Amino acid sequence: MKPVVALVGRPNVGKSTLFNRITKSRQALVDDMPGVTRDRQYADTQWEDKNFTLVDTGGFLSADDDYFASQIREQLLRAVDQADVLVFILDGRAGLSPYDRDLADLLRRTEKPVFYLINKVESLHRQEDELGEFYTLGVDRFYKVSAEHGLGVGDFLSDLVAMLPDAPAESGEQGDDDDNGPIRIAIIGRPNVGKSSLANRLFGEQRVVVNDKAGTTRDAIELSVNRKGREFILKDTAGIRRKGKVTDKLEKFSILKALDSMEDCDVALILIDCSEGITDQDITIAGYAEKRGCGAIFLLNKWDLVDKSEKGQQAFIKELRQKARFLSFAPALTISAKTGQRCHKIFDEVEKVYKEYCHRINTGMVNRIIEDAVYRDEPSLHKGRRIKFFYASQVAVKPPCFVCFVNYPEAVHFSYKRYLVNQLRQMIPLNLTPVKLYFREKTGKIEFSGNTKEFRRIQAKKKKVMTKRDKQRKEQSRRKRERDQKNAL
Repeated sequence: MKPVVALVGRPNVGKSTLFNRITKSRQALVDDMPGVTRDRQYADTQWEDKNFTLVDTGGFLSADDDYFASQIREQLLRAVDQADVLVFILDGRAGLSPYDRDLADLLRRTEKPVFYLINKVESLHRQEDELGEFYTLGVDRFYKVSAEHGLGVGDFLSDLVAMLPDAPAESGEQGDDDDNGPIRIAIIGRPNVGKSSLANRLFGEQRVVVNDKAGTTRDAIELSVNRKGREFILKDTAGIRRKGKVTDKLEKFSILKALDSMEDCDVALILIDCSEGITDQDITIAGYAEKRGCGAIFLLNKWDLVDKSEKGQQAFIKELRQKARFLSFAPALTISAKTGQRCHKIFDEVEKVYKEYCHRINTGMVNRIIEDAVYRDEPSLHKGRRIKFFYASQVAVKPPCFVCFVNYPEAVHFSYKRYLVNQLRQMIPLNLTPVKLYFREKTGKIEFSGNTKEFRRIQAKKKKVMTKRDKQRKEQSRRKRERDQKNAL
């Protein structure tokens, strides 16, 4: 296990800014508004060849000062309990606060090593008497840093890693095609559909803040889960509302991070609130997942609140299939994240989808499937000429991508493309994953003599330019001779 370093402090002292500075990323949301961070954010980093895990926490407040203060405080205390070293961050501009004194007393009782940082000190030569009030905490040494500009951070990190135990060296990362690597899952959906509740249910403990208030989650929080010897990386994301309703800058960044999480994931869990029915925004979010080419599973959440006598499971799934026909391959489950109903089936479905998502087939089999499909139903003519399929091959996985080389790629109708995709799904089979099919023009054999089509085009263009220049020179010579004859007369 790598040593764990936790960043703690009251709101708006620069914890997330320092977290991004040390991890050399933009993983944590940063804004001038206090209280942006609510959940624990973990990231692996290193300094001077020493690896450690850095934890960003929410701001420390009393339970009555903020709507989420009690839950944020609970998350902070768990981070402090797990950490090997604590970093207490103070605000050099605002000065000392009563919350700083309360948190300092709390950290002393842990008997863990604590580094005290005074952040937002843009001049490292600032006089000690200007920061004298911080010494009333009874601390011998403070590190003056500026997380935004990086001043003093290097000296602090050097002293920090000197206290950390040696961590095991990083092994090489597994390739994207390694079926035994971790499966990345993104939990997406509208606000307040139960994404964080599901993340906690799958993780096995209260890992992220859950509240009835919409917009509780802001950062995209990664959770690592081991199940039956397989690692899953869950990413809890912020709710995605309609663009016209999003006006707050912070919410815009949260939605962008949620959309980016679909770029990196293997399977997207699309949560739908059954108690409110299937909305247009649910279908829009499903379209985002389809556009990014990741695997998808529909989870009809809050099934315990639905009156089954009015609308049963089959009716819900039938309505979903009609509205989201573009994701007809995505399986659907009715669950309840609050009670845990059928949540144990989610990982099994994810593994099934991921297995097909990484499926690879040899070129000979692909060609036989395409050849048989074209034989049974030939494509329509293009300007009186037959569209010929020369050969096909799988070129990528995650998702499976195929390329067909034809003589007129732009003439293949989208309905015929859909027919070929369905044949691939049926014969391979690939029933739970998106399938990409592309058409390319066959270029023919390589001409080493230089007598290629491109070479002839360039030569013809050069000849045309030279002919034009010769005509211009002849015309100039003729006019010059005429002027000379007139002058001689």
